[in-house]
Amino acid sequence: MTDFHRIRRLPPYVFEQVNRVKATARNAGADIVDLGMGNPDLDAPAHVIEKLKETIGKPRTDRYSASKGIPGLRRAQAAYYERRFGVKVNPDTQVVATLGSKEGFANMAQAITAPGDVILVPNPSYPIHAFGFLMAGAAIRSVPCEPGPEFFHALERAVAHSIPSPLALVLCYPSNPTAQVADLDFYRDVVAFAKKHDLIVLSDLAYSEVYFDGDPPPSVLQVPGAVDVTVEFTSMSKTFSMAGWRMGFAVGNERLIAALARVKSYLDYGAYTPIQVAATAALNGPQECIAEMRGVYRKRRDALVESFGKAGWEIPSPSASMFAWAPIPEKFRSLGSLEFSKLLIEKADVAVAPGVGFGEHGDEYVRIALVENEQRIRQAARNIRRFLETGAETLHNVVPLAAAR
Repeated sequence: MTDFHRIRRLPPYVFEQVNRVKATARNAGADIVDLGMGNPDLDAPAHVIEKLKETIGKPRTDRYSASKGIPGLRRAQAAYYERRFGVKVNPDTQVVATLGSKEGFANMAQAITAPGDVILVPNPSYPIHAFGFLMAGAAIRSVPCEPGPEFFHALERAVAHSIPSPLALVLCYPSNPTAQVADLDFYRDVVAFAKKHDLIVLSDLAYSEVYFDGDPPPSVLQVPGAVDVTVEFTSMSKTFSMAGWRMGFAVGNERLIAALARVKSYLDYGAYTPIQVAATAALNGPQECIAEMRGVYRKRRDALVESFGKAGWEIPSPSASMFAWAPIPEKFRSLGSLEFSKLLIEKADVAVAPGVGFGEHGDEYVRIALVENEQRIRQAARNIRRFLETGAETLHNVVPLAAAR
């Protein structure tokens, strides 16, 4: 496999190493509290499931669907943007349905990237933000994840010292994995910078509805003129707990949307029509389920921060997303996030995602997903407390911890 050009550009998949340790522990009978993958455990809304059942088997629904999304679905997404963000978009030319936001990002990379193009990507960040472009032949230049002054200093340095000049900038707020949020003032500065330096802005807004404190996260498209340079990706995976349905959207600049739609037309025929019809019902139907989803994750967040704190692991409380970005306890920090994550499985029966899987600047952190109920989260905290108090003398049951540092 290593002989293939694109495969050579991809490092070993960090999360798979943790998955192997997790599988070994489970095969040995361990009850693993899995807070690793951001895979929602909540049910999709009942009215959405009913619409899916109602549509399956109707005439013509088993045929190939529309690659860019059926018209009603694109209209529903346009209506969501106007309702939620006050942004008007043309459903025919500025909206494309994708097979989840991950596929949308990967195919946008294929659509706009030439070999050697430079893409600016936050580090740490969700892997597809960088690797979608790496597979398309681009070079990645990292910028800070935090939306502050250093972010713009890094952009200035990148523009001044990159050859060729950067093609695109990736944004992700609320951030996966760090849960940081951005405000409209930040987006205004980003759009101004992008226009000044002829940059494309690609925004991942998958967690737009998963917020707990303060105002709802904005869209970069709320900035006047942002649509001139921007495409934004959203997903129904978290908002409606429909991760396995693989339904997302790209919204924004007509030229970029047309490029994405053309690439997709060669690669897929769109999602199964009943799924698109049910997704339309989700966007157009009752929205109370979104508030209920937020309430569940808020309670889990509070349980996590409280119980892990009492266990001796202080975790900053995330204001948005379904993740906590947790600094590795000081005595284990030198191990790095991958070895620490393996250690948690072996010693505490708790699985988390190693921060290095999101970029080298994440190696002193792990990402904890709120995908178990409050009782299981508190169980994880009890396990970790025992580990921190009595189980830290050896590393992987073999190497004394002091010798490993």
